[in-house]
Amino acid sequence: MRYCITGGIGAGKSYVCRRLEQRGIRIYDCDSEAKKLLHSSQSLRQAMTSLIGPDAYTADGTLNKPAVTRFLLESEQNKQKVNAIVHPAVMRHFHDSGYEWMESAILYEAHLEHYVDRVIAVTAPEEVRIRRIMQRDSLTEEAAQEWLNKQTDQEMVAQRADYIIRNDGSEDIETQIDRLMMALYNRTSL
Repeated sequence: MRYCITGGIGAGKSYVCRRLEQRGIRIYDCDSEAKKLLHSSQSLRQAMTSLIGPDAYTADGTLNKPAVTRFLLESEQNKQKVNAIVHPAVMRHFHDSGYEWMESAILYEAHLEHYVDRVIAVTAPEEVRIRRIMQRDSLTEEAAQEWLNKQTDQEMVAQRADYIIRNDGSEDIETQIDRLMMALYNRTSL
C-alpha cells in the first residue's frame, strides 16, 4: 500500500508528516525530491534543457531558477510541459525508493492520485492557514491570501481524500493520527 499526505499551503501537512516520522514512518517529500532530481538526473537535465533552452541550467550545472520561472510564467502550456517532465520522474523515483508514504501538496492538481492507494488530506480553516503562511513566510495578509487563491479548493481536496486530519486546534493531532494508523493498518473503515 502507498499513502499520500496532501493539503493546501498552511494546512499543516508537513507538521503531520513530522509527527508520523516520529512514529517511525519514512515519508518521501515530493517537493524536495523533485529539486534534487532536477540537479542530479541527467535525463531530467536533458529534457529540461531541450524544452527551455541552454539557459535552463547555469554553467556550473545548477538549475537556473530565474530562467525556469520566466518560462513557467509565459503560459499555462509551458507549466504543463515542465510538469509532464518532472512529475513522472518524481513518481518513478518514489516507487523505486522503497517508501510507502509521500507528501505532495499538488497531488490532485498534478493528477498523481493514481500512484497511491490512500490519500490523507490535512485541512485547516482559511484564517488559520493565512496566519500560518504570514508567520512562516513573513508575508502580508494580502500576499498570503493570494497564495491560497492559487491553490485547489480545500473542500474539494477533502472530499476526494480517504481520510481527513483537521489541523485546526479543535482536536488533538496525535489522537487523529492514532485513529488513522488503526484504520490503515488494522483495515478498519476509514
